Amino acid sequence: MKQTTVIRIGACLAFLGVALGAFGAHGLEELLVKNERVETWETAVLYNLVHALALLVLGLSRVPSRGACLSFAGGTVLFSGSLYVLSLTNITKLGMITPLGGLAFLVGWVILLFRPGQFVQR
Repeated sequence: MKQTTVIRIGACLAFLGVALGAFGAHGLEELLVKNERVETWETAVLYNLVHALALLVLGLSRVPSRGACLSFAGGTVLFSGSLYVLSLTNITKLGMITPLGGLAFLVGWVILLFRPGQFVQR
């Protein structure tokens, strides 16, 4: 996976994390309080931003790990995305999707745990 592609995906997800965090705090506060989902929204934003930053760091490596990048990006869509929609709609069945995103995050971190050589200069 190209460095520029990874950085662009990370930047896009970081932008969305900041925008959705601000929108949740200001534009959606009443709905999130009514749905009792303020903490759920905040969790979605936190994981969105953490994994956007992880992608940006991966984009700085010589050869970004395709598996880790796809796991972080997909995990963000599944984990944070399902929590965003759950927070807005209160459709609790969406909570079944969230663990799949968490699993994708874990897979990405395990890939980096066992294949850190891409970050080490030889």
